[in-house]
Amino acid sequence: MRLRLGDITGSLGGELHGDPETGIEGLAPLESAGPAQLSFLSNPRYGQQLAASNAGCVIVGPAMREAALARGAAIVTDDPYLYFARVTQLWKSRLAPPAGPAVHPSAVVDPQAQVDPTARIGPLCVVERGARIGAHTVLKSRVTVGEGCVIGARCILHPGVVIGADGFGFAPRAGEWEKIEQLGAVRIGDDVEIGANTCIDRGALADTVIEDGVKLDNLIQVGHNVRIGRHTAIAGCAGIAGSATIGAHCTIGGSAGILGHLTIADHVHVSSFSLVTRSILKPGHYTGVFPIDENAAWEKNAASLKQLAALRDRIRALEKKS
Repeated sequence: MRLRLGDITGSLGGELHGDPETGIEGLAPLESAGPAQLSFLSNPRYGQQLAASNAGCVIVGPAMREAALARGAAIVTDDPYLYFARVTQLWKSRLAPPAGPAVHPSAVVDPQAQVDPTARIGPLCVVERGARIGAHTVLKSRVTVGEGCVIGARCILHPGVVIGADGFGFAPRAGEWEKIEQLGAVRIGDDVEIGANTCIDRGALADTVIEDGVKLDNLIQVGHNVRIGRHTAIAGCAGIAGSATIGAHCTIGGSAGILGHLTIADHVHVSSFSLVTRSILKPGHYTGVFPIDENAAWEKNAASLKQLAALRDRIRALEKKS
């Protein structure tokens, strides 16, 4: 496929410096892009890569305009990373293959489910009784949407996603476990994207809720009755225990864990591999990771941590005496 630079800026805007007839045949990183490819620079720290790049055209911000023009064609825009994201969307839309059937022949859709005519249900998907799939939503292969669950408009659910499996609910009984039936569902808003093999459990009584614009990576576990606020993004392998509430516009790093029944405020950012053991009620960036070290040093530091409470008590006693 080939796009003219003029086609790109005509569709997306931006300030083009170069021949609008120049053809672009692909997108690539700065360090590997060739003369027929388009790349971008969003971080000025990589200015050396810009100077050395063979890209036919580079998307840059105003601060890098002169450096970009010194090497060739450029599209100048306030947010190069966002602009590049929109170029990928434009590129994919031009590459889109002819549409197949809205519901793949191998999919199983219960007669009592509601699937919008513009939605697409991929191979081997299962949509159970009472489930609802919104307009222009895409279920890739092997997605399961459980009974009574609701998926909004323009969502993308990648292969292996499970929506509405039973939450992990059991009552202890004489050393055994009695199942608590999970009677809620899952409600997912509009413009949500869910990565491969992510599981969102149905609520025990009330519903599990994923609000508009949420982005979930692969292999995330969302427990029953969790609520995730709009436009929050969560990276792969994170685990969210039941009844936790995560606010809007948060980011949760990969492999982070959030304990149950906690509340996280809007605009909270949790670093990768952190374990959230208490509610976070103030916006900000939080980290709870014990740094990696040589094992012998790590063991000494870990042993010292166990003594911090006793050391604190001794210091308080000394302060009282003084």
